[in-house]
Amino acid sequence: MKRYILLLITLFSFLSTMVGAPIEGMLKYGIPASITLAQGLLESSAGRSDLVIQGNNHFGIKCHGWTGRTIYHDDDARGECFRAYKNALESYEDHCKFLRERPRYRSLFDLDRTDYRSWAYGLKRAGYATNPSYAQQLINII
Repeated sequence: MKRYILLLITLFSFLSTMVGAPIEGMLKYGIPASITLAQGLLESSAGRSDLVIQGNNHFGIKCHGWTGRTIYHDDDARGECFRAYKNALESYEDHCKFLRERPRYRSLFDLDRTDYRSWAYGLKRAGYATNPSYAQQLINII
């Protein structure tokens, strides 16, 4: 019985983060929750990537002047620096701040937050990911 209770608590905690954080990000920063959820799923291989396991980095955000804890991972180049977080919530919050504060993403915030397709293509145009089918992958997840 204790194992089931622990499993339920863990599941509830996971769902609270994975659904609550994107909704909070939408309300606080104007980023569509659907985009945040899709990016988190895609970038983290649904929470199974090395970046998540080693550093709770659910979005593949590289260091870019980061002063916090870091981890190194092969991505576009070998041994690239990535941000590391204490928990998933920190990763989700930083993802919102990262998009909101970077000039290259400024045009996204002129889009309606219910227009996830435009957001997906806008992220790709702004250079969030190098994969040419990135926008379509986000849309397919949504």
